[in-house]
Amino acid sequence: MEVLVTILQFFAVLAAVVLVHESGHFITAKAFGIKVNEFGFGFPPQLLGVRKGETVYTLNLIPLGGFVKLEGEQDPGAPRSFASKGTGTRFIVLVAGVVMNVVLGIVLLSAFFMFATAEFRVGQVEPGSPAETAGILEGDTILEMNGEPLHDFDHLLERVDSNRGQEIVWLVERDEERRLVRLTPREDPPEGEGPTGISRISIIGSQQATPTRNPLDAIGLGFKRTWLFPTAVKDAIVDWVAGDGAVPFAGPVGIAQGTGEVARELGIFYLIPLAAGLSLALAISNILPIPPLDGGHIVFVVLEWTRRGKRIPPEKQGMVHMVGLAGLLTLLAVVSYNDILRIIQGNSLIQ
Repeated sequence: MEVLVTILQFFAVLAAVVLVHESGHFITAKAFGIKVNEFGFGFPPQLLGVRKGETVYTLNLIPLGGFVKLEGEQDPGAPRSFASKGTGTRFIVLVAGVVMNVVLGIVLLSAFFMFATAEFRVGQVEPGSPAETAGILEGDTILEMNGEPLHDFDHLLERVDSNRGQEIVWLVERDEERRLVRLTPREDPPEGEGPTGISRISIIGSQQATPTRNPLDAIGLGFKRTWLFPTAVKDAIVDWVAGDGAVPFAGPVGIAQGTGEVARELGIFYLIPLAAGLSLALAISNILPIPPLDGGHIVFVVLEWTRRGKRIPPEKQGMVHMVGLAGLLTLLAVVSYNDILRIIQGNSLIQ
């Protein structure tokens, strides 16, 4: 039963991200008068198709993505074809999916930060640190700081850093008893210990029925975290290449594992930032100049523009996209193998 729930949660998250992406292509194509032959979730073979107007909406067997099939993608002679439009129009249609994923990321993160609160389980307290002096023990749960709820891990770090050298008050729970603890974060702590001396901590997610943050502040934080996301991805890749971090990639198996772990350990509410992260990751991967992704198609449109309208022959484009597809499938196989191996070894994706 638990596996079934995880699968359903995974497909719900994936469907939201994929459908929003493809909606970007669909909406802009319609706006520019391009005929949309098919809007599909998943990849063929087709399971179900419903025609509405000139477009067939399909549900397909392999539920790992989606597509919008436009009229005359390589044939400028076809009526209302994609290829008959100018380079600017085609660029907008191609990049619209990425834009929609970014917008979705901002919206989801803003909603999350508006309602989210967090509690923190203490994992390790360093000897002689302010936390130890204050009586903090491993297993204690930090509920509030200076009488206010904490929204996420970064919020905790920001509040502690902004109060270095000043006394703070934590509401701490231990053995179902709550107590106030006073400590002063160090301005120049020893390396690896942090200002309070808590060197290991884990988050316990929760949410409120009413907003815990001003909506404008939540939206601002949503924009900020979205802006910082590419840098975080880059840093994770650099650490992995340098041998200082875990593999920063996950395929469908890994994403499904992470979805289940987040829902079980933090709660369903925390699937919102997971979906936001997946949406932003899809935006980044799709804008890269890799065929046959959106970025790969955009490269050919830009080349056509720089060549003053001279197109790359469709057969050459098709060959490049086939090579790129083979490379992506190979990468997917490698990543999926790593995901399966991690599950067999009993390792978590989110820790």
